[in-house]
Amino acid sequence: MTTDDTGPSPADQPDDGPAPSPGDPGRPVAAAVSEPPRIAAPPWPDRVVPSWTDRVVAQASEAFGGPWGRHAVTGRALFWTPLRVSLLFTVIGLAFAWAKQSPCSDGDWTGSKQYTHFCYSDTIPLFSLHGLDRAQVPYLDSPVEYPVLTGGFEWVASVLARGYDSLARTVGLLPAVVPVQSYYVVTCLLLSVCALLVTRSVVGLAGRRPWDAAMVGLSPLLLVHAFTNWDLFAVALAMLGLWAWAREHPALAGVLIGLGVAAKLYPVLLLGALLVLCLRTGTLRPWLTTTVAAAGAWLATNLPVALLAPENWQRFFALNDSRPADPDTLWNLAITASGGRFLDGPLAAGQSPEVLNAVVAVGLVAMAAAVGWLALAAPVRPRVAQLAFLLVAGFLLVNKVWSPQYSLWLLPLAVLARPGWRSLLAWQATEALLWVPRLLWYLGTDNRGIDVEWFFLAVGVRDVAVLVLVGLVVRDVWHPARDRVRRSWPGTDDPGGGVLDGAPDRFRLRGWRLERVGRPVAERAPAPQPSV
Repeated sequence: MTTDDTGPSPADQPDDGPAPSPGDPGRPVAAAVSEPPRIAAPPWPDRVVPSWTDRVVAQASEAFGGPWGRHAVTGRALFWTPLRVSLLFTVIGLAFAWAKQSPCSDGDWTGSKQYTHFCYSDTIPLFSLHGLDRAQVPYLDSPVEYPVLTGGFEWVASVLARGYDSLARTVGLLPAVVPVQSYYVVTCLLLSVCALLVTRSVVGLAGRRPWDAAMVGLSPLLLVHAFTNWDLFAVALAMLGLWAWAREHPALAGVLIGLGVAAKLYPVLLLGALLVLCLRTGTLRPWLTTTVAAAGAWLATNLPVALLAPENWQRFFALNDSRPADPDTLWNLAITASGGRFLDGPLAAGQSPEVLNAVVAVGLVAMAAAVGWLALAAPVRPRVAQLAFLLVAGFLLVNKVWSPQYSLWLLPLAVLARPGWRSLLAWQATEALLWVPRLLWYLGTDNRGIDVEWFFLAVGVRDVAVLVLVGLVVRDVWHPARDRVRRSWPGTDDPGGGVLDGAPDRFRLRGWRLERVGRPVAERAPAPQPSV
């Protein structure tokens, strides 16, 4: 990097920095206004430069010579492109995640090592509980409490691990390990591939902001929960589906989203976000194509298992109906504060919390309606990532289950919805810190753990952080001049919108009435430029 002229100081700019001037796409607006237009040599960047637009990056860049120079050359790297650098960051983050998990990898958890070393992972105890140590096939030979594709992921990892174990016994040069350890290593390697696919998808969805994908690779949330469960598999499928939608391949997007739903149910919320946006622009045909393809992919993976092992296939749905409020949910905090009398009161063994289920269902419907109203009433159509983030965040806040690794669902959506290092790091810090009191509470006060009150305090702080992030995204939707993506480059609408990108409005809510819009969105509300 060359920094012969650093240009305007980012410390004097807004947190997200100014947008490039339409007449000079790579220059900061302040420079474009104070000086007459001129041709720069070498050319100005063809992408958003993070050290010009984000204070956190600008301050961090001081360790490497300062912000990118106004005359520095961009777009000439032969190998270290933004994509490859972001993938490298992801590999580094995953390496640290593996180092954190390594004390638990052999399955020897004597002395509550999984809590004292903060390396707990569902994959290790479920290796035997799901019969994988006995070469059983999930669902067909043993019950599994996860959707079908997650069970398939487990089975593939166990097959590969057994192949390695056989090879290690045959070839003396390979290290021999206990079966659960080889299974865990293979699982982590497969999840690492999923994390790299998430990063690649974010680069494809970020448009002129490819460096935003670095927020995924360097994420504290990825460091803490990359290998806690199999959620990265579903996140990768969901983000690949959104990338296919952005490339205007609705059928492929539907297949990938449908497979994501077959791994975890949350990607179905993406179809809801696309539905409302397509309704506003009057382009329902691509959404129908995506939805039909998603339903077909989900059926293709679920129907064989449902027919061959109906009882085991239904276990996931039955468990979600009967399980009580998860420890780190607002519902559990309220129930605990009431002494167990709130909602259903004390439950008998195996009894479903019917009142809680009904309240959660009403809350989810109300949340979805609120997000839909916002999407149809906003002055400018929201971006896909903004609406998807609001729906997934609302689902987690209202639902009765929020396993700690579920927050990975939000990570790429939050990066795309509001790509700012400060707010994202603040939220993820609360997620990472919550892992500590959670495991120390599981350890118990008799084993030098902590009381539940500290855990509840951490839950409250995390929920406030998520609500603040939700509020910032809602503000950006209602006041699009604040949208970091739209104001970062002239003419930018929605890099991840696909057929929605730049599409004119056809319908919009006026109060509570859905009315046809006569003029295009560009005439009614042009993409705003910030003042300087």
